[in-house]
Amino acid sequence: MNSQKLQLYSFFHLNMAFSSIPEERRPDALKQSYWPLLRLAMEDQIPLGIEASGFTLETINAIDPSWIKALRTQIELGNCEFIGCGYAQIIGPLAPAKVNSENMRIGNTVYEKFLGIKPSIALVNEQAFSAGLVDLYLDAGFKAIIMEWDNAARSFPGWDPTWRYFPQYAVGSSGAKIPVIWNKSIAFQKFQRYAHGEMTLNDQLAYLDRHIGHEIRAFPLYGNDAECFDFRPGRFMTEAPLGNYGEWMRINALYSQIKKDNRFNLVLPSNVLKLIDDSSAGKNLSLQSPSQPIPTKKQDKYNPLRWAVTGRGDLQINTACWQIFKALRDNTSTTDADWKELCYLWSSDFRTHITETRWREYLSRLNIFRDKWPIKEKIEAGIPQAESKLDQPKISRNGKLVLVEGERLSVTFNCAKGMAIERFADKSVSSRSLFGTLEHGFYDDIQWGADFFSGHLIYEAPAKPKASDLHQSEPNISWDTPVLKLSTTIESGIGKIKKIWEIIDHTGELRMTSEVTIESPGIGSLRIGHITLNPNCFDKNRLRFCTHNGGMALEKFEIDNKEINHGRSVSFLVSANQCIGLTEGILEFGDDKKCIRVELDKTVSSAVGIIQFSEVREQYFYRASFSLSEMDDTSRERISNNISCSMTITAKNL
Repeated sequence: MNSQKLQLYSFFHLNMAFSSIPEERRPDALKQSYWPLLRLAMEDQIPLGIEASGFTLETINAIDPSWIKALRTQIELGNCEFIGCGYAQIIGPLAPAKVNSENMRIGNTVYEKFLGIKPSIALVNEQAFSAGLVDLYLDAGFKAIIMEWDNAARSFPGWDPTWRYFPQYAVGSSGAKIPVIWNKSIAFQKFQRYAHGEMTLNDQLAYLDRHIGHEIRAFPLYGNDAECFDFRPGRFMTEAPLGNYGEWMRINALYSQIKKDNRFNLVLPSNVLKLIDDSSAGKNLSLQSPSQPIPTKKQDKYNPLRWAVTGRGDLQINTACWQIFKALRDNTSTTDADWKELCYLWSSDFRTHITETRWREYLSRLNIFRDKWPIKEKIEAGIPQAESKLDQPKISRNGKLVLVEGERLSVTFNCAKGMAIERFADKSVSSRSLFGTLEHGFYDDIQWGADFFSGHLIYEAPAKPKASDLHQSEPNISWDTPVLKLSTTIESGIGKIKKIWEIIDHTGELRMTSEVTIESPGIGSLRIGHITLNPNCFDKNRLRFCTHNGGMALEKFEIDNKEINHGRSVSFLVSANQCIGLTEGILEFGDDKKCIRVELDKTVSSAVGIIQFSEVREQYFYRASFSLSEMDDTSRERISNNISCSMTITAKNL
């Protein structure tokens, strides 16, 4: 059987907010990267997709309106098509659904203003996908999304590799679905290497030839930044040096050769959707998995934590954005301009390799806007009041242990281990301890020969001993109906930790507040609020967790006895590989009958979730924790050494 032509499509991502491009160099990016790109469509009739945020279009128009006019003309002529993403490049699975919705709506308004169209295809920002985003894309009017194949597929070894050459459907958390056009990290990295002179033209063509089949197939020739050609933002020491050969000339030569090669056919990205009815297309796929709830592009070092809790001060600026969001959401006088400003402040580019000057300007703009929208104080600290006078829970002491026994809750604290939770039981759910401490020897496996606590903090930094709050401490105990409070201050290896436990027995709530003062600046991994489930209380074959990753509906992840370790380090430089966004502040984890529910106050600290599950012989280990800081290539010394976290823990029958 004869082979069919390979349908090659390309799209270029334009970003005037690029983290490490100084504002004064934006005209250079336009001249050296954007104009040569557009000339491929204008002069050589190369079919191209061009993707940009609304902010990028506004910025280009302010520098050179003729580029916008030229793009609009090429779109009208059909030489290129525009791909949207929203007003700002927000990492959707880390932002609340309302912000994502406003970002898409405002972006479409800007696109219509400058280009006269609402794009039908959306690029998933940084290829950071979650099932919760599907409904939002559909609600915004998008007919398809572009998402990376490699990381979605690696969680599902049963997928047919042929599916990568055809459009499929991404299924959302509500059951809705949207067509997916595939991007491929290896492919765009190969293209970049060719353009930078690290591969020959024949090398590139040979790579493309490997993807030709006996049926018509579509394959992404390129799907990434435009600014990396004939322009260097100076982000990495490892950036390929600019040569004298001209990278756009090399790209032009590649496209020219492909046009003449009867093995290939150049098409627009939307052309791929014509294959949706093929027998290898139109499969309903979940792109996320428990081990990778937020798939992104490229290798593991490039994961959602880089925009959540790394950078110069991601935790602090994300928390500030959550505070502004809450104020905007709760205020009836909020305008489109307010939402637009918040979307700008939530852009991913302020959270990675930003220049010093732009960082200072960003912090100033963020603080000014936050001062405009202060959070209203919580009424009575949010403590639910009892309908009638309640008796104080009984308190007893047994050596290092403090036992609090109420009508509903039974909680034991370990004073020798920083008031860690030894045992937590909610009698309305189970008489057994649902979570707490698994003592040394619980697992009959030397690799698991340790104590596994709950309710504690762990800090790890390069070339330093692991630090924690698992130190001797004595609680101050007070009763103010209906709240029993146990508070302590711990001098740890990283500094002073103020820890407060509040028990509200009649509602079944256990509240934890921690205030950490880190004595020496630096970078490291800081995880708090560990909750280690009791394996004897949950059905191993029915385990799951549920949360929000940027959408309106809870996303449910079935464990299915498969290894999960979001906190596993990727390298000495990258301390973790995945997370969950907790974008409504909720995590529920357990089995299909009962669960532990954690409600995190993102306006106190915009922590993200870390899940770990492992089979240990006939038993299992299942734990959740909350990350306030991780390390990667974007990390710099934090902007504040004072970190707080507040969460409420309850048990729940399902």
